[in-house]
Amino acid sequence: MKLSVIIPAYNEEKTIEEIIKRVFRVLLPVSKEIIVVDDKSTDKTLKILEELQNKYNLVIVRHSKNSGKGSAIRSGLKKASGDFVIIQDADLEYDPNDYEKLLKPFLQDNAQVVYGSRIMGSKKRGKLAFYLGGRGVTLMTNIICGTNITDEPTCYKVFKKDLLDSLNLQSKGFEFCPEVTAKIAKRKIKIFEVPISYSPRAKSEGKKIKWRDGFVAIWTLFKCRFWYN
Repeated sequence: MKLSVIIPAYNEEKTIEEIIKRVFRVLLPVSKEIIVVDDKSTDKTLKILEELQNKYNLVIVRHSKNSGKGSAIRSGLKKASGDFVIIQDADLEYDPNDYEKLLKPFLQDNAQVVYGSRIMGSKKRGKLAFYLGGRGVTLMTNIICGTNITDEPTCYKVFKKDLLDSLNLQSKGFEFCPEVTAKIAKRKIKIFEVPISYSPRAKSEGKKIKWRDGFVAIWTLFKCRFWYN
Protein backbone atom coordinates (compact mmCIF):
# COMPACT_ATOMS: atom_id res chain seq x y z
CA MET A 1 0.00 0.00 0.00
CA LYS A 2 1.06 3.59 -0.62
CA LEU A 3 0.41 7.04 0.83
CA SER A 4 0.40 10.03 -1.53
CA VAL A 5 1.46 13.22 0.25
CA ILE A 6 0.20 16.32 -1.58
CA ILE A 7 1.95 19.56 -0.61
CA PRO A 8 0.42 22.75 -2.05
CA ALA A 9 3.09 25.48 -1.96
CA TYR A 10 2.93 29.20 -2.60
CA ASN A 11 5.87 31.41 -1.59
CA GLU A 12 7.21 29.01 1.04
CA GLU A 13 10.95 29.41 0.41
CA LYS A 14 11.69 29.61 4.15
CA THR A 15 10.15 26.25 5.06
CA ILE A 16 9.71 24.12 1.93
CA GLU A 17 13.03 22.28 2.21
CA GLU A 18 12.55 21.47 5.88
CA ILE A 19 9.01 20.13 5.47
CA ILE A 20 10.09 17.93 2.57
CA LYS A 21 12.93 16.55 4.70
CA ARG A 22 10.50 15.76 7.52
CA VAL A 23 8.00 14.06 5.21
CA PHE A 24 10.75 12.05 3.52
CA ARG A 25 12.30 10.85 6.78
CA VAL A 26 9.12 9.72 8.52
CA LEU A 27 8.88 5.93 8.76
CA LEU A 28 5.52 4.33 7.94
CA PRO A 29 4.01 0.85 7.55
CA VAL A 30 3.23 1.82 3.93
CA SER A 31 5.34 3.34 1.17
CA LYS A 32 4.89 7.00 0.25
CA GLU A 33 5.27 9.45 -2.58
CA ILE A 34 5.70 13.22 -2.25
CA ILE A 35 3.84 15.44 -4.71
CA VAL A 36 4.54 19.17 -4.45
CA VAL A 37 2.37 21.63 -6.36
CA ASP A 38 3.97 25.04 -6.84
CA ASP A 39 1.11 27.49 -7.19
CA LYS A 40 3.10 30.02 -9.27
CA SER A 41 5.32 31.18 -6.42
CA THR A 42 7.07 34.51 -6.88
CA ASP A 43 9.93 33.72 -4.50
CA LYS A 44 12.53 30.91 -4.67
CA THR A 45 10.13 28.06 -3.84
CA LEU A 46 10.18 26.49 -7.31
CA LYS A 47 13.97 26.82 -7.61
CA ILE A 48 14.42 25.04 -4.27
CA LEU A 49 12.01 22.29 -5.33
CA GLU A 50 13.93 21.68 -8.54
CA GLU A 51 17.19 21.41 -6.57
CA LEU A 52 15.60 18.86 -4.21
CA GLN A 53 13.69 16.85 -6.82
CA ASN A 54 16.17 14.03 -7.38
CA LYS A 55 17.37 13.82 -3.79
CA TYR A 56 13.86 13.26 -2.42
CA ASN A 57 12.27 11.73 -5.51
CA LEU A 58 9.71 14.53 -5.72
CA VAL A 59 6.84 14.76 -8.15
CA ILE A 60 6.64 18.48 -8.96
CA VAL A 61 3.57 20.08 -10.51
CA ARG A 62 3.93 23.67 -11.74
CA HIS A 63 0.97 26.03 -12.06
CA SER A 64 1.23 28.66 -14.78
CA LYS A 65 -0.80 31.08 -12.63
CA ASN A 66 -1.65 31.37 -8.96
CA SER A 67 -4.90 29.43 -8.55
CA GLY A 68 -5.34 28.70 -4.83
CA LYS A 69 -4.94 25.79 -2.42
CA GLY A 70 -7.95 23.84 -3.69
CA SER A 71 -6.69 24.02 -7.26
CA ALA A 72 -3.25 22.87 -6.13
CA ILE A 73 -4.75 19.87 -4.31
CA ARG A 74 -6.77 18.89 -7.37
CA SER A 75 -3.66 19.15 -9.56
CA GLY A 76 -1.73 16.99 -7.12
CA LEU A 77 -4.53 14.44 -6.99
CA LYS A 78 -4.20 13.88 -10.73
CA LYS A 79 -0.61 12.74 -10.16
CA ALA A 80 -1.26 10.68 -7.04
CA SER A 81 -0.84 6.91 -7.33
CA GLY A 82 -1.31 5.95 -3.67
CA ASP A 83 -4.11 4.07 -1.95
CA PHE A 84 -4.42 6.95 0.52
CA VAL A 85 -3.97 10.71 0.16
CA ILE A 86 -2.96 13.21 2.83
CA ILE A 87 -2.78 16.99 2.51
CA GLN A 88 0.39 18.53 3.96
CA ASP A 89 0.81 22.29 4.28
CA ALA A 90 4.21 23.57 3.17
CA ASP A 91 4.87 25.42 6.42
CA LEU A 92 5.89 23.76 9.67
CA GLU A 93 2.60 23.94 11.58
CA TYR A 94 1.86 20.22 11.18
CA ASP A 95 4.19 17.35 12.07
CA PRO A 96 4.56 14.42 9.61
CA ASN A 97 5.41 12.21 12.58
CA ASP A 98 1.63 12.10 13.11
CA TYR A 99 1.13 10.23 9.81
CA GLU A 100 1.30 6.82 11.45
CA LYS A 101 -1.50 7.73 13.88
CA LEU A 102 -3.57 9.08 11.00
CA LEU A 103 -3.17 5.87 9.02
CA LYS A 104 -4.12 3.50 11.85
CA PRO A 105 -7.92 3.80 11.40
CA PHE A 106 -7.49 2.81 7.74
CA LEU A 107 -5.39 -0.22 8.57
CA GLN A 108 -7.32 -1.33 11.68
CA ASP A 109 -10.90 -0.05 11.31
CA ASN A 110 -11.38 0.12 7.53
CA ALA A 111 -11.85 3.90 7.69
CA GLN A 112 -12.40 5.89 4.52
CA VAL A 113 -11.65 9.34 5.96
CA VAL A 114 -9.50 10.45 8.90
CA TYR A 115 -9.01 14.00 10.20
CA GLY A 116 -6.19 15.05 12.50
CA SER A 117 -7.68 17.09 15.36
CA ARG A 118 -5.65 19.90 16.88
CA ILE A 119 -8.36 20.31 19.52
CA MET A 120 -8.01 16.71 20.69
CA GLY A 121 -4.21 16.80 20.55
CA SER A 122 -2.18 19.98 20.73
CA LYS A 123 -2.24 22.33 23.71
CA LYS A 124 -0.90 25.11 21.51
CA ARG A 125 -3.34 27.66 20.13
CA GLY A 126 -2.82 30.14 17.35
CA LYS A 127 -4.00 33.74 17.34
CA LEU A 128 -7.35 33.99 19.15
CA ALA A 129 -9.19 35.10 16.00
CA PHE A 130 -7.97 32.05 14.06
CA TYR A 131 -8.76 29.71 16.94
CA LEU A 132 -12.28 31.05 17.44
CA GLY A 133 -12.86 31.11 13.68
CA GLY A 134 -11.90 27.45 13.44
CA ARG A 135 -14.17 26.49 16.32
CA GLY A 136 -17.00 28.47 14.73
CA VAL A 137 -16.61 26.78 11.36
CA THR A 138 -16.50 23.40 13.09
CA LEU A 139 -19.70 24.16 15.00
CA MET A 140 -21.46 25.22 11.80
CA THR A 141 -20.20 22.07 10.07
CA ASN A 142 -21.72 19.87 12.76
CA ILE A 143 -25.04 21.76 12.57
CA ILE A 144 -25.28 21.91 8.78
CA CYS A 145 -23.83 18.50 7.95
CA GLY A 146 -24.88 16.45 10.96
CA THR A 147 -21.29 15.54 11.78
CA ASN A 148 -19.70 15.25 15.20
CA ILE A 149 -16.13 16.41 14.69
CA THR A 150 -13.86 18.73 16.68
CA ASP A 151 -11.63 20.31 14.01
CA GLU A 152 -13.08 20.81 10.53
CA PRO A 153 -10.44 23.28 9.20
CA THR A 154 -7.50 21.01 10.05
CA CYS A 155 -4.95 20.60 7.29
CA TYR A 156 -4.42 16.93 8.10
CA LYS A 157 -7.19 15.24 6.19
CA VAL A 158 -6.53 11.72 4.92
CA PHE A 159 -8.71 9.90 2.40
CA LYS A 160 -8.91 6.71 0.47
CA LYS A 161 -7.83 7.79 -2.98
CA ASP A 162 -10.82 6.30 -4.80
CA LEU A 163 -13.22 8.17 -2.50
CA LEU A 164 -11.50 11.50 -3.06
CA ASP A 165 -11.52 10.91 -6.83
CA SER A 166 -15.27 10.37 -6.74
CA LEU A 167 -16.18 13.67 -5.03
CA ASN A 168 -16.07 15.90 -8.11
CA LEU A 169 -14.08 18.56 -6.29
CA GLN A 170 -14.48 22.12 -7.56
CA SER A 171 -12.82 24.34 -4.96
CA LYS A 172 -10.01 26.67 -5.93
CA GLY A 173 -9.06 28.14 -2.57
CA PHE A 174 -9.27 27.35 1.15
CA GLU A 175 -12.89 26.26 0.69
CA PHE A 176 -11.50 22.82 -0.23
CA CYS A 177 -11.93 21.82 3.44
CA PRO A 178 -15.66 22.56 3.79
CA GLU A 179 -16.37 21.25 0.31
CA VAL A 180 -14.81 17.87 0.94
CA THR A 181 -16.30 17.64 4.45
CA ALA A 182 -19.83 18.45 3.28
CA LYS A 183 -19.67 16.00 0.38
CA ILE A 184 -18.42 13.22 2.63
CA ALA A 185 -21.12 13.95 5.21
CA LYS A 186 -23.76 13.93 2.49
CA ARG A 187 -22.75 10.33 1.72
CA LYS A 188 -23.07 9.41 5.41
CA ILE A 189 -19.41 8.40 5.57
CA LYS A 190 -17.92 8.42 9.06
CA ILE A 191 -15.06 10.85 9.66
CA PHE A 192 -12.58 9.36 12.12
CA GLU A 193 -10.51 11.81 14.19
CA VAL A 194 -7.15 11.33 15.89
CA PRO A 195 -5.23 13.83 18.05
CA ILE A 196 -2.30 15.61 16.39
CA SER A 197 0.36 18.12 17.39
CA TYR A 198 0.30 21.70 16.13
CA SER A 199 2.79 24.59 16.00
CA PRO A 200 0.85 27.65 14.81
CA ARG A 201 2.56 30.37 12.81
CA ALA A 202 1.64 34.03 12.72
CA LYS A 203 0.59 36.17 9.79
CA SER A 204 4.05 37.76 9.86
CA GLU A 205 5.51 34.29 9.27
CA GLY A 206 3.44 33.77 6.13
CA LYS A 207 0.07 32.46 7.33
CA LYS A 208 -2.27 33.11 4.40
CA ILE A 209 -5.80 32.34 5.56
CA LYS A 210 -7.95 35.42 6.28
CA TRP A 211 -11.06 36.09 8.38
CA ARG A 212 -13.28 36.23 5.30
CA ASP A 213 -12.32 32.64 4.48
CA GLY A 214 -14.50 31.62 7.43
CA PHE A 215 -17.58 33.10 5.76
CA VAL A 216 -16.65 31.44 2.47
CA ALA A 217 -16.32 28.13 4.35
CA ILE A 218 -19.82 28.36 5.82
CA TRP A 219 -21.36 29.29 2.47
CA THR A 220 -19.51 26.36 0.87
CA LEU A 221 -20.91 24.01 3.51
CA PHE A 222 -24.46 25.09 2.63
CA LYS A 223 -23.91 24.78 -1.13
CA CYS A 224 -22.29 21.36 -1.02
CA ARG A 225 -24.61 19.94 1.63
CA PHE A 226 -27.91 20.98 0.08
CA TRP A 227 -27.46 21.80 -3.60
CA TYR A 228 -24.30 20.47 -5.26
CA ASN A 229 -23.11 16.90 -5.73
